[in-house]
Amino acid sequence: MDQREEQEFAEYFVARREAVRRMAYMMCGDWHRADDHAQTAFIALHRHWRKVRDKGALDAYVRRILTRAVIDESRRPWRRERSAEKLPDRPAESADVDESVATRQALLDGLQRVPPKQRAVLVLRFLEGLDVAGVAEVMRCSEGTVKSQCARGLAALREVLGDQLGDLRSA
Repeated sequence: MDQREEQEFAEYFVARREAVRRMAYMMCGDWHRADDHAQTAFIALHRHWRKVRDKGALDAYVRRILTRAVIDESRRPWRRERSAEKLPDRPAESADVDESVATRQALLDGLQRVPPKQRAVLVLRFLEGLDVAGVAEVMRCSEGTVKSQCARGLAALREVLGDQLGDLRSA
């Protein structure tokens, strides 16, 4: 790349790195992995910078790269293992159940228990604000697939949040 292209890339990177990192976190639930996924997306963008014809569509291109990276990483065998020596802390009994379920952290924890493709659809659809067609374009699938994955993801999220609510009530 020449100096002008490097400067364009640097400006885009500085302007969008935090937004891409936040979106990666919403998809994977771990800031360290989110940093890795964001870095992967920007490396891929840098590698193909000359080939990008429509600089106005950079956000969509990065979104697609990031989504693919998160889904691909979730397929790796070591990502399926979950071990813990002790159960996570439970909120104090005096905590208001409705308030604790409605918190951002409860939602993010619930998202992590939703399958990766469904989680990606939910994040792109509801947290990134894309319409069904936009999500289908990012994930390279049909709009019908997006709708079904969204419905299944919402059902799974409701079930997870319902389980968390039941666990809090029995505590």
